[in-house]
Amino acid sequence: MKKTLLALDDELSILKILDFYFNKSYHVVAKQNGKDALEWMQQGVIPDVIIADVNMPEINGLDFIRQIRASGFFKNVPLIMLSGNEGSSDKIKCLKAGADDYVIKPFNPEELEARIDNIFRRIKKI
Repeated sequence: MKKTLLALDDELSILKILDFYFNKSYHVVAKQNGKDALEWMQQGVIPDVIIADVNMPEINGLDFIRQIRASGFFKNVPLIMLSGNEGSSDKIKCLKAGADDYVIKPFNPEELEARIDNIFRRIKKI
């Protein structure tokens, strides 16, 4: 059975890229904002990995990280943030809030896949 990848971005083009690249290996679920993603997850679905944009409507990326990490069910789900902002202050805020990684847009899907694989490899060692 395929692992589930939850992709969160208000840009449809990013969701399409993530779906196109990852649908061979993952069941990709696309949501356009953090509110919809949290509602979907609260139905009892625990994704294997989450890729989320920092700048989203409804619930921004930082608040999304905090809500995920505060949850007993979702606190250990690998979470990679995407952002068009290269400034280190956003990156630091996200990582301190509990994101596992932070990738700058535009991104190379192959690099993103390698980062996900590295997270899964570390989790298996723990």
